[in-house]
Amino acid sequence: VQLQASGGGLVQAGDSLRLSCAASGRPLSSHALGWFRQAPGKQREFVAAIMWGAGWTSTGDSVKGRFTISRDTAKSTVYLEMNSLKPEDTAIYYCALDRRGVSGLKTGPDYWGQGTLVTVSS
Repeated sequence: VQLQASGGGLVQAGDSLRLSCAASGRPLSSHALGWFRQAPGKQREFVAAIMWGAGWTSTGDSVKGRFTISRDTAKSTVYLEMNSLKPEDTAIYYCALDRRGVSGLKTGPDYWGQGTLVTVSS
């Protein structure tokens, strides 16, 4: 499985941005795809995840209410819609896939994408 993330860039505080992550193959209904982020000098942080089949989602506390994860099964693509961006959202965002579902993804995904940089200026 290869994951190709895109959509990062430089935005101002309060702006919105949408990240995309395309999977090379077709994820199975039991798989979960999601996003993590890593800011300079900080540990990698869980952002959001979605069960590929059922569409059930889980969102990290730091972005809840501002970020939304969704998927397009026909395109094998997962999205992260980010609204009301803050300077503290600045990080490299990584997409990930786990064959065990959301719980497995949170503990350590099977596959990682290459990351896309999001920079939010104040």
